[in-house]
Amino acid sequence: MARIFITRNIIDPAASLLEKAGHEVTVSQKGGALTQNEFIEALKKREYDAVLCTLNNTIDESVMDSAPSVKIFANYAVGIDNIDLKAAKERSVTITNTPGVLSEAVAEHTITLMFGIVKRIPEAFRFVKDGKFVGWAPMLFLTTQLKGATLGLIGLGRIGSRVAEMAACMGMRVVYFDINRNTESEERLGISYVETIESLLKKSDVVSLHVPLLDSTHHLINKERLALMKKTAFLVNTARGPIVDEKALTSALQNNDIAGAALDVFENEPELTLGLAELPNVILTPHMASSTKETRSAMSEMAAQSIIDFFEEKTPKYIVT
Repeated sequence: MARIFITRNIIDPAASLLEKAGHEVTVSQKGGALTQNEFIEALKKREYDAVLCTLNNTIDESVMDSAPSVKIFANYAVGIDNIDLKAAKERSVTITNTPGVLSEAVAEHTITLMFGIVKRIPEAFRFVKDGKFVGWAPMLFLTTQLKGATLGLIGLGRIGSRVAEMAACMGMRVVYFDINRNTESEERLGISYVETIESLLKKSDVVSLHVPLLDSTHHLINKERLALMKKTAFLVNTARGPIVDEKALTSALQNNDIAGAALDVFENEPELTLGLAELPNVILTPHMASSTKETRSAMSEMAAQSIIDFFEEKTPKYIVT
């Protein structure tokens, strides 16, 4: 029997699967995310063998050293930017994640944000809600047609590929940049590879981000690159907030250097850059792209199964290190 700590309440079946496998499960009773100090104090209360953590938890040296009995951290996320992999490797601590099952949900949310910002849905909603709608008018809320427009994808992994497939079905021209060219996807979807991010930004009507947060992708979209985008172009981010320099983006939106942005993630989440939320040409959603019952349940099962496999001396399927 292993003692397992789940850092916050998550959708089933994680706890039930772990208990069915004979393990003792403790779930944080705090209503939200634990602070780093609260997290460390919780780990010190018992000699836990495993932790099922979320992207709100920073798994660094201080956490690992406060709980030396923990042999595995199962991350309830596909991203692993909240985990110090070097420290984990040095301490022979296993790290797992939950890839693959988020792709459909995040791709759907990406397309939803793209439609919403391009078709000016939030502006139109507020217009009607505020009683300003007095009847049809030929110039009222003119928008851009997406069929025939160019979607530029930065990153063509599982999620980016699914977004490309959806956009291509709608008649959009799709171009992409990735450090690894994917000729199979080019042929299957009829999409085009571009050699540089700069080239992609210049030719795209909508730019959508699908890269992990790494040192090399921090502020990948900055003041200089925003200046390369068309004034009529839109930015969509469902990846990680710090990929975009949020201050530079806010300035670009305020100055109408680009037409709009739709963000599900933020640089200093949950705080927003001053002035961003007040802009009419933005859509902001609360990091909910993967928030479908199907996806979150599958993530729950995968994280639990990684822990079960580990203590049955099997190699977890989704091991990172």
